[in-house]
Amino acid sequence: MPPAQHRGYQPRPVPPSFLQTRWAGTGADAGSGRAAAVLAGALGLAFFVPLSRTGIGWFLGWLALTAGVVVAVRRTTAELPRVERLTRAGWAGAALALLAVLAFRNAWWLVTFCVLGALGCAALAIVGGRLVRSILFSIVAAPFAAFRGLPWVRRHVQAPADPGLVRRIVGSVAATVAVLIVFGALLSSADVAFSVVLGKLVPEVNVSTVFRWIFLAAVGGLTAVAAVYTLAAPPDLSTVDKPSMRRLGVVEWAPAIAALTLLFGGFVAVQFTVLFGGQTHVLRTAGLSYAEYARSGFWQLLTVTLLTVAVLGGVTRWARRDRPVERNLLRALLGLISVLSIVIVISALSRMYTYQKVYSFTGERIFVMAFELLLGAVFLMILAAGIRWRGTWIPTLTVGLAVVMLLSLAVLNPEDYAAHRNITRYKQTGKIDAWYLRALSADATPALAGLPDPVRRCTLSWIADDLAEPDPWYAWNLGRVRARKALDRSGQGAVGGPQDCKAADQFDLPKTRQPR
Repeated sequence: MPPAQHRGYQPRPVPPSFLQTRWAGTGADAGSGRAAAVLAGALGLAFFVPLSRTGIGWFLGWLALTAGVVVAVRRTTAELPRVERLTRAGWAGAALALLAVLAFRNAWWLVTFCVLGALGCAALAIVGGRLVRSILFSIVAAPFAAFRGLPWVRRHVQAPADPGLVRRIVGSVAATVAVLIVFGALLSSADVAFSVVLGKLVPEVNVSTVFRWIFLAAVGGLTAVAAVYTLAAPPDLSTVDKPSMRRLGVVEWAPAIAALTLLFGGFVAVQFTVLFGGQTHVLRTAGLSYAEYARSGFWQLLTVTLLTVAVLGGVTRWARRDRPVERNLLRALLGLISVLSIVIVISALSRMYTYQKVYSFTGERIFVMAFELLLGAVFLMILAAGIRWRGTWIPTLTVGLAVVMLLSLAVLNPEDYAAHRNITRYKQTGKIDAWYLRALSADATPALAGLPDPVRRCTLSWIADDLAEPDPWYAWNLGRVRARKALDRSGQGAVGGPQDCKAADQFDLPKTRQPR
């Protein structure tokens, strides 16, 4: 028997969930264009994207998805404030710009960061967000909305406003496919030249191709679902970005920040003696070569810079500043530590640049230097925000600068730049890291083709194998086009194999090669 309840007992009501209070998802009008947007996203990615290669198809597939979503939600977005519409359009344009990089560059690390950056920009275009919490929330909410919106789309497909719309769309797609297959096969068999052209346009259909189409169609469709559902029923980001309680008094935060400031001040004083004392000072005091000294502390300084940004963000958020003395002390300490952090950023950049001049430039090291520059810009923004205690613009501008950084690296073509710097080092010192250069992508091939043998034969050995198979039209890539032209000009004798790399190793002995 259940226990007897006390007289007058009232059960405590279950509190509303996070979704009920901040993202109810009600009032979302499906509209006739929503299903078309999902179809455009699925077909666009399935038809265009070359999953195993970089190429223009990544941009074209995302462009088709974006166009379908924009047409479907144009009425919903018209209700947003003008600034919000322009901001979201800017993030959508940034995603397209980052994916356009895949049509020009091949460096795997640059391509990976551009794809991840494009997904982040797409999340901001779909969900929105201005501060740290809402930006992080958008990155999580966008993929969540893809699955949450599936029942919403299914209800619209099962009971559409126009009952004959789905039947007409399915019939049109089926008729188009049937016409292309029947007449394409007849015309292809009637003319050999047309058959060759059609073979380049239509990919070879096999089991792996079918699975690739299914996977990309699912990704494209879910992305479109996330976009149309979220823009039709957006979450309440004002509750996500609500200000935190300022619980830390001066006694709690000031000693730690003051001690950190003094520590940074001592470190910066030493850095000035190193920067002005040069190589002789380092050899005398540290017992290391200048290059070894430069390399020894870069990663530690990068970690210090990241932790400092986190510390400044936490103190700014939770430190009380009700009284003028609290505001002035916080402004002075945070301003001073930001200035010292900028000097640490300069020291880290100087160390890495010096190390690369002595040993070798790599694309990854160039990226890390660019990231360190971005952190330096964050400290400058903190200084500017501390003047009037208005820093809500910092997170959005930081993400925007990260996009600019990736696009700037794409314009620089870092692997080609690293190859040229290594070739210059080879001409000056007779040393070259052939083992690293042969692992570069097609972006560096035109520069490497100008090397003398046997170094050239070694450095071109891997990329020649990768470029042996021609690309379909949707995997067109400028870097690979330029690389193939460079290999054709060099001739078959310019490409070697493992034996040539053993001979080229004499130019940069393993005993002197530093780990990366």
